[in-house]
Amino acid sequence: MKKLIALFVLLGVILATPSYAAGSTDGTSLWERLRKKIETMTPQKKLSTTTAAGGVRGSLADADDIYWKGETKVQVIDSDELAAFKKAIALVDAGNATGAKAAFTDFIQQNPDSALRGDAEAALAQLKEIK
Repeated sequence: MKKLIALFVLLGVILATPSYAAGSTDGTSLWERLRKKIETMTPQKKLSTTTAAGGVRGSLADADDIYWKGETKVQVIDSDELAAFKKAIALVDAGNATGAKAAFTDFIQQNPDSALRGDAEAALAQLKEIK
């Protein structure tokens, strides 16, 4: 019985993980998904000013952490990081696979904790198939 449950859990994990090497089930390619993803990201601005904020007495949550129904949370990413990723995508669009491989490799090395690291690794895997 335990083996059967473990098999179902393993099967569920396998089916739940996205397949980056193959196209998605809705027919979009990896490159189309990456373009859409970076369009929704907001570059984090580097400000040198001091700001102050007021709050509600007794409030335990930050304003950014409050969930509003129907509101999608925008991912914030460093502007340099986003520019490097966009540059790598542009190289793919231009047909420069060698340059794109180098750009994605540099991106991973310079931004190991990036939210786009998984996408960069998937892009590298896709580009390795292209000689």
